[in-house]
Amino acid sequence: MRLDGVRVLDLTRLLPGPYATQLLADSGADVVKIEDTGSGDYARHMPPTTEAGVGAVFDAVNRGKRSVALDLKSEGGREVFYALVEDADVVIESFRPGVTDRLGVDYETLTEYREDLVYCSLTGYGQEGPHADRAGHDLNYIGLAGLLDMTRDGEEEKPRMPGYQIADMAGGLLAAYSVCSALLSRELGNTGGEYLDVALTDAVVSFSQALAPQALAGDDPRPGETPLTGEYPWYDVYEAADGNYVTLGALEPQFWSAFCEAVDRPELIGKHMTNDPAERQAVREELEAIFAERTRDEWAETMADVDAAVDGVYSPAEAFEHPQIEARGYVERPDEGSPRVGFPLCGSDIEHSATVDVPGHGEHTDELLESAGLSDGDIDRLREDGAVR
Repeated sequence: MRLDGVRVLDLTRLLPGPYATQLLADSGADVVKIEDTGSGDYARHMPPTTEAGVGAVFDAVNRGKRSVALDLKSEGGREVFYALVEDADVVIESFRPGVTDRLGVDYETLTEYREDLVYCSLTGYGQEGPHADRAGHDLNYIGLAGLLDMTRDGEEEKPRMPGYQIADMAGGLLAAYSVCSALLSRELGNTGGEYLDVALTDAVVSFSQALAPQALAGDDPRPGETPLTGEYPWYDVYEAADGNYVTLGALEPQFWSAFCEAVDRPELIGKHMTNDPAERQAVREELEAIFAERTRDEWAETMADVDAAVDGVYSPAEAFEHPQIEARGYVERPDEGSPRVGFPLCGSDIEHSATVDVPGHGEHTDELLESAGLSDGDIDRLREDGAVR
């Protein structure tokens, strides 16, 4: 899945949009970051920073891109952007609804310069609805989607995050998928240019497929009360002897049978999928006692050759050192520069490279403007006017 020859103008910043365009860049697309002439992408300066003094998040999701610094609020900056659009295939932006219209870089305007342009708006809540203009971050989108986990310990339930930046990553993936789909549709002659409205909240709602049927039928599924959130003792997380945790995912009867045989508890086999609450609780208590007999790593080693869907729960640092993650090859550890999580797909035409670097702020301004037909004199005048950096 190579995107060589596809040019993407990236008006996004921080995490979701840059993650989407990083996936496109890793697939071979020429991604051009359009940054303002002031500080540029906020993530450049957000701690923690790399040894090079660049924000770690920026470093992670801007590898191999080019940077042009433009003031889109100025006439000169907009004219330069229009010139770049003429040779672009995709524009992706993450402003709040209405901002691109005020700047003059909205879809309708840009199709005057590239008729078959694929234009993607990536926002928190989408272009429509009562929340469309609201500010938000990952926690807000997950909360609105009804997917904040609830602790079951103590008298009061407190919402907690089910994962790290799940909405940002889900939205970025959906945006990248949407762009690739639109490009393919254009290539097949099914459509020409296309406008894509991608919302982070919508992406997270789409992740609720395991809970949606019950909720849409009038129920209100809660953690611990549904098959995949702890209702079943044979599909849950258990504490090991060392205080770490182990996952048991024995939904299928063959996995449960293999587990029971491996821990010498054959009498539990017939209790799989029992509907008796008391019997389920008894099974849970027995599993708690079983897993408390060994450490997490002992369980991982013991069950390595048993087809029972048992494994450990690891911290992010441990995960990146895990032999399975290492074997996939997408965690890049260059001799110089910071390590990062690269393109998470393996295939016959996909290369995992550790040599690409992040662009300096406006590093490629002259290069891209010259390719758009501007002379050295034109660029000098634009720079003097503050339209470019």
